[in-house]
Amino acid sequence: MDLVTGAIGSIGPKLLGLLKDEYKLQKGLRKQVKFLSDELESVHAALCKVAEVPWDQLDEQVKIWARQVREASYDMEDVLDTILVRVEGNGSPKKGKLKRAFSKGKARHGIAGAIEDIKTQLQEVADRRSRCKVDEIVSKPVEKTSTVDPRLGAMFKEVTQLIGINKSRDDIISMLQVDENIMKMISIVGVGGLGKTTLAKASYDKLQSSYECTAFVSVGRNPDFVKVFKDILFYLDKTKYKDIHNTGRGVDLLIRELQEFLQNKRYFIVIDDVWEVASWKTIKLALDQKSNASRVIITTRNQEVASEEEVYKLDPLSHDDSKRLFYIRLFGGESKCPANHPQEASKKILKKCGGVPLAIITMASLLVGKKREDWFDVCSSPGFYRGKGNQQVADDTEWILSLSYYDLPSYLRTCLLYLSMYPEDYEFEKDSLIWKWIAEGFVKKEKGSNLFERAEEYFNQLINRSMIQAVESEWTGIIKGCRVHDMVLDLIRGLSDKENFVTMSNDAEGTSSSGKKVRRLADHHNKMMRQTQQDDGMGMAQLRSLVVCRCDIKSGVLHPSFKLLRVLAFDRCSAFGEGWQGLEHLGNLIYLRYLGLRHISGVLELPEEIGKLKFLQTLDLEDSLVTVLPMAICELTKLVRLHGGFLTCAPDALFLTNLTSLEDLKIRFDNLNKKSQRQFVKNVGNLSQVRVLNISGRLEGVVQSLGNLHKLQDLRLMCPQFYGGEATTRVWDTMVLSRHLRHLELSDISFSRLPSCIKPDRLQHHYELSFRVHYLDAAGLRTLGRLPELRFLKLRTTFTMYFRATVANITEGDDFFPNLRCLDLYDCMVQLVVNEDSSSVSFSIWSGESDMVFVGSKVEDESSRSVAPPPVMPNLQRLRFDVPVRALYEDGNGGCDNLRLECLPSLHNVEVDILCFGATDDDVDKAEAKLRHATQFHPNGPVLKLKRLKKHEDSDEEFDADSDDLSAEEGEGELVSSSSDDEVADMESRGSPVTPSC
Repeated sequence: MDLVTGAIGSIGPKLLGLLKDEYKLQKGLRKQVKFLSDELESVHAALCKVAEVPWDQLDEQVKIWARQVREASYDMEDVLDTILVRVEGNGSPKKGKLKRAFSKGKARHGIAGAIEDIKTQLQEVADRRSRCKVDEIVSKPVEKTSTVDPRLGAMFKEVTQLIGINKSRDDIISMLQVDENIMKMISIVGVGGLGKTTLAKASYDKLQSSYECTAFVSVGRNPDFVKVFKDILFYLDKTKYKDIHNTGRGVDLLIRELQEFLQNKRYFIVIDDVWEVASWKTIKLALDQKSNASRVIITTRNQEVASEEEVYKLDPLSHDDSKRLFYIRLFGGESKCPANHPQEASKKILKKCGGVPLAIITMASLLVGKKREDWFDVCSSPGFYRGKGNQQVADDTEWILSLSYYDLPSYLRTCLLYLSMYPEDYEFEKDSLIWKWIAEGFVKKEKGSNLFERAEEYFNQLINRSMIQAVESEWTGIIKGCRVHDMVLDLIRGLSDKENFVTMSNDAEGTSSSGKKVRRLADHHNKMMRQTQQDDGMGMAQLRSLVVCRCDIKSGVLHPSFKLLRVLAFDRCSAFGEGWQGLEHLGNLIYLRYLGLRHISGVLELPEEIGKLKFLQTLDLEDSLVTVLPMAICELTKLVRLHGGFLTCAPDALFLTNLTSLEDLKIRFDNLNKKSQRQFVKNVGNLSQVRVLNISGRLEGVVQSLGNLHKLQDLRLMCPQFYGGEATTRVWDTMVLSRHLRHLELSDISFSRLPSCIKPDRLQHHYELSFRVHYLDAAGLRTLGRLPELRFLKLRTTFTMYFRATVANITEGDDFFPNLRCLDLYDCMVQLVVNEDSSSVSFSIWSGESDMVFVGSKVEDESSRSVAPPPVMPNLQRLRFDVPVRALYEDGNGGCDNLRLECLPSLHNVEVDILCFGATDDDVDKAEAKLRHATQFHPNGPVLKLKRLKKHEDSDEEFDADSDDLSAEEGEGELVSSSSDDEVADMESRGSPVTPSC
């Protein structure tokens, strides 16, 4: 059966908490508390046992019993929490001593009533359990899942792209390259889970650099056309349309805007997951079909959608490719398959998967680590053999997903079902999702780990089981979030509806609770605004979670009856209207654990009554317009995560004094005076539990405070004023960085050299590093190269200092940046030189103003190029650097003749700013030609993005830019287009090349 255990697992620990001395329970009550806790544990075990049995094998009476237990558990927890909230609030210093004593006595009396209430409900549960003979059900126990490698999602992606997709991608590209001078549209058609999106994305990635503007946008089954058109405009030009999602334009205006933008442009757009002909016709209205050589790809399951376009029918994988994919997921490859592997069962299972990659990966994930007999159990399970028909492939895939769902442990099922509250194609930010799970009580703390770590294990296990798809950070490869495949979303939405786990606000009919209590409500269609203003006659007084996505909020959404809310999340919403009252009644939500106002416009401040939310754990204002937090924030002593937006500032220097439970803090404090900023930094040192710290303000004294934070994993320090120099660097030399540190962003600190706190033996798990340095020598460069797990390095230098750092004689297999994927260098140039014996390479970084001749400036002849250079930095995929043309050519420091980028075997992206000031046009042209040649010579044919930067005649602090995107591919020549304006803005934001930015 579908297991949603409700609150049954969390009531027992809360009851036992009443035995603490502070509650001073009488002996008789203490006895009852222990008895009820044991009874709850027994009920929870029985419910878990029932949950291990597939839905269609359960007696109807047992299903009814499980639902009733679950509903009763919520009611029992509400009763218990009401008492705990009263007790928690009675300790307020604002109350007099006599009043506090009276209130506590009253609260203890309330505890006795609550215990009696819970006892009555448990007796009813026990009676039903006996009648239904639940304990006689025999089920197979679910095996535990081992700890998950969070990089597993990346492996899955690589597997699906390697097996069978290259030929399909090349076929699509060939279709697109026919009749290059006319507009062309192609439809990729196939059943769900076949890999249409993966194929479209692979084609898009291969070709996008050759077009003037590009966009990849998902539509989905119930499209919001305002969002679709805004997304297209945003991705076509991220600078011009950076605020498009905060505007109130309708569909007609957006269509006209898109038509005008696309006129006379050569564009490439992918419209993914189109379900209906009407949807495609609406989108087509906006596409300028007279644009010469523009290209559009759509993906769809519906043959009728594709009928008007050129069609590419995506076939299932062949048996051999299916087998390869299956064994790679199971064992790492067919050659690693154990001798006693059940081959006959494998054949049956692969046949059942029907060549659908989603089904193959999901089934393989289900079978990882299973015993031999378990494979035959799968083959003999009900539903394995189904009738033939047009829907067989889709039905079989759905059955496989269902089988995998029921194989999940109970706690994972609950977490997965929670994702059904969100729209199609929604990208979940990992930490935000995890804190919602915690707020709902889905995560059970275990000895040796905190709640976040435990929930992170849940997240990784769902990825390992292929029930969610990992979303990686582009260059670090670290998993930052997830998506849900639409077939999995269909499954969990159906289960959530059947079990009354989630209620959806229907666009056409509004919210319908069918007489049931609404525990979790999701609104994606602006219906909540009307309904929550009505009297509560819909069973929503027991509402625990309210999720509002992509809505225009024109009035209050918090009905006075919503007093039991644990989670309140607004995401990508717009708040309109003068004197907006959307957070009216917020102070009544005394049970609230999670408050999210993510990516919301129109909300500029929070009400002071937020201080009444004593149980609040998370306040998430990411990308909101909230400026200064109210002083009442200081009273939220249980706050664990406080994420401000870009503008969000601390109310005063002392507001952290009581917030010592914080694990995750993002806030600005540069609004305070100097003395208060110093006090704020000092108070940061008291946050002993903090894992994530992102603060912006004056940083004097920060090193001393950071020395107390031994659990830090992510540290980002911003400083609007100048902070740096030799004295600052010496202070940082004394810093002992946390061994848990993974991300370090120090770009606003101007170090005179590499501080000695950056040590390879200390930073064993460090993934991302950004900092600014005036001078870097060979020893410093070698130290950076020895960081074992570093994947992203951004290094800013300055033209006011002259240096050239070289690490010589690097050979294949040397641990020099062994895992680095992205190297971004600003205000300096890079060069690799193959040594004379061709067995090693020297790697240099040059500041651009030294009078020393650049290493290896002599042009090599083509015969020397015929010898393959030794590969170094084996995982580097992106390289970005500057080329100071005047310093190269006019000052006699060589040129760009011998970059030897082919020493970097994984290189796919090269970005170069050509610094033209003080140089002749001929020298600039010469440098650009050499850069093009360097990428063309590389066997990967990396995409090259070039920008020419010049000084304005009337300013030393601004640049003009000419841009060129180049893709050099073997045998294909050059593909040219203009880069977007946001790339220019990035360089302009750095200011003058003479004065370092602070």
